[in-house]
Amino acid sequence: MDALFDSINVRELLSAQDLSDPTTPLSAPDLRLLIQRLDSHSLQIKSKIQSYLLSHHNDFANLFSVCDDAVSRSNQISDDVGQLLSSISDRPIEVEIGQIMKQMSATTIEVREKKGLLELVRAILEISEKLKGAREGLRNGRLRFTAEELRELKKALRVSDDDRVDEREPVVYSLLRKQWSECFEEIQEVLVRFIGNAVQFERESNRIRVKYVLSVDGNDGIELRTVLEALDVVGILDYGLAKVADLMIKHVISPALNFGAPMSFVTEVNPDSQVMTEATLNIVPSSDPKIEKMDGETIYSGIIQVIKFINNHICLQDVSWIRCFGRLTWPRISELIISNFLSKVVPEDASKLADFLKIIKCTSEFETALREMKFISASDNKDNQLSNFAENVEVHFASRKKTEILAKARNLLLQCDFAAPQEYTRNGKKDGVAAETPGHVDLLFLSESCVVSKAAIQLMKLVHQTLKDVCLSSPRVAFEFYRAARDALLLYEVVIPVKLERQLDGINQVAALMYNDCLYLSQEILGLAFEYRSDFPSSIKEHAMFVDMAPRFHLMAEEILQRQIKLVIHNLREALDGADGFQNTHQMQQFQSAKFSIDQVVFILEKVRMIWEPLLLASTYKRSMCMVLESVFSRVAKDILLLDDMAAEETLELQRLIHVMLESLISLLDALAALQVVKSQEGITCTLDDLIPSLRKIRKLADLLDMPLKSITTAWESGQLYSCGFTSLEVVDFIKAIFQDSTLRRECLGRINGDF
Repeated sequence: MDALFDSINVRELLSAQDLSDPTTPLSAPDLRLLIQRLDSHSLQIKSKIQSYLLSHHNDFANLFSVCDDAVSRSNQISDDVGQLLSSISDRPIEVEIGQIMKQMSATTIEVREKKGLLELVRAILEISEKLKGAREGLRNGRLRFTAEELRELKKALRVSDDDRVDEREPVVYSLLRKQWSECFEEIQEVLVRFIGNAVQFERESNRIRVKYVLSVDGNDGIELRTVLEALDVVGILDYGLAKVADLMIKHVISPALNFGAPMSFVTEVNPDSQVMTEATLNIVPSSDPKIEKMDGETIYSGIIQVIKFINNHICLQDVSWIRCFGRLTWPRISELIISNFLSKVVPEDASKLADFLKIIKCTSEFETALREMKFISASDNKDNQLSNFAENVEVHFASRKKTEILAKARNLLLQCDFAAPQEYTRNGKKDGVAAETPGHVDLLFLSESCVVSKAAIQLMKLVHQTLKDVCLSSPRVAFEFYRAARDALLLYEVVIPVKLERQLDGINQVAALMYNDCLYLSQEILGLAFEYRSDFPSSIKEHAMFVDMAPRFHLMAEEILQRQIKLVIHNLREALDGADGFQNTHQMQQFQSAKFSIDQVVFILEKVRMIWEPLLLASTYKRSMCMVLESVFSRVAKDILLLDDMAAEETLELQRLIHVMLESLISLLDALAALQVVKSQEGITCTLDDLIPSLRKIRKLADLLDMPLKSITTAWESGQLYSCGFTSLEVVDFIKAIFQDSTLRRECLGRINGDF
């Protein structure tokens, strides 16, 4: 059979010569020959298959017989399974058994639920009986029993501070909790009344009285220990002792610290036969006239006597009770000791710091004694307030000095009147007294000097003295002094603008003086690091910084100056508004109005000159005044150039007004030019015309008002008008306003516009 599955090689069916060239196409005869040979080969294959099947007939017959048996058996199995299933479905016993099982399961669940409900009812009845017993015990004076019952019931009822209610919980639990809360409030009220009855302050005899056998609402013979135990069991010991703690603070501790003289405490115990019924703590002020004030040992010993009395006769030497009392009172006691004693004995001078060591030792021994009595915790550092305060006395000393420095800085800033010395004259040119005038200072990084307020000078003296102390102090004290110096400087920024708010809204010497102050402070601040940094403690050198403050004062100075310049320019514009744009000045009324506006402008400028020139730096004064003059000249030139029609007489009157304005300001302009000469010697070549561009323009405008048309055109073409700040549009509008329409005007306008 293997020969049947061999591949047929077509080339073998053709003649050998036909295979010489594989690319040669087959001819028709070749194809017919190929078909004949394929048919012959196919017949041979069929013959071989037939002979193979005949020779293996028995094998194939056996194979088919096995397959038939397998099919028959599978059909038999299928029929058996079908009969089994039909027999099962036709019998109802199994269904009944299933129903019985379901009923048993439901009954079991129901029994279990009823059993749980029965247990719940039993628990509720038990809790209700216990609540009833607790109430009865409270009425019978069985305080310890009632407290223990409430504690157990609290666990059973799962009472907590959380108000959320579990929806799956029986409603009766809420009712039981309400009853528990009512009973709890009752015992709490009763126990607090017992405590209030046990510890009382008798004002007449000035003593604390403690009774050990108590009686409230018919409950007689209740011991103080029983009340405290009940408070502890029910978990409200701190609540019960809170009133006693307040009483001891108010009537014993606080008076002892505020009295001003030592107070002694005397404990008396009055036994009744063999049972102690009460104890008293007598508060006795010292009558010794030699003792003027309390020292640390006296204060601490007195407080220890009080706490011993509390431990022995109120807390009955129970460690947990005295610890609870300590948690209630110690924070307030320590604050009272710090505020009424320790903070007041902090040395005012660094040389007296050594004397404070005795107080530090007494404070440490005092806290040790309290730890031994378990009044304060031995492991909680929060209870060491007194030692921490005393041991950090350097910081407290520095803090006090810092407060004093800032208070002094604030006072001198508030008390200074910011009045400029009347005898002051710039650079001593006239009388030579400027250098000796109080308030006259040289700026560190500028080659100029100015006058500043007394506040600025005194403030810098205070800062210099503080920084000298930084160089001589320990690192912690030095750091506080360094911060005090910075804060003192910042006080100027906070206090002065508010103090001088009204003056800064006007044009006056106060604003100029404040500008000088800020400039002076910014210069001095820049020099502080160079002057003191090398002598600072090494730990301060890494953090000390002043250069960040200088820009703030420099910016503050510029803001003050710009505010003054804006105020001046605003006043000048209001004055020029009265000229009504310099219209119709050939009319007498309009001319007088324009002339009055010019006079007002000159008056304002002279007033500003009187304020600024004596106080401001020469460079600042020149820069500011040039800005003001630029606003005036540019406004006048703009108003005149905006006129659309000017008569011949009107041009002459306008020219006259410009000349009046320039002549009135000649002294001011000459003074500015003189300053320019001084500055030019330092290499600055800016002229007055460069600083006031509109000055050249207004002067040229006065010339243009009586110039012929051709001369104006020639002046434009030569570049004179452009160099003075005129634009082609302004020149064109000016010519149209003065000269009537003509061939010459059209020709000149064309030349100006570049048409020719």
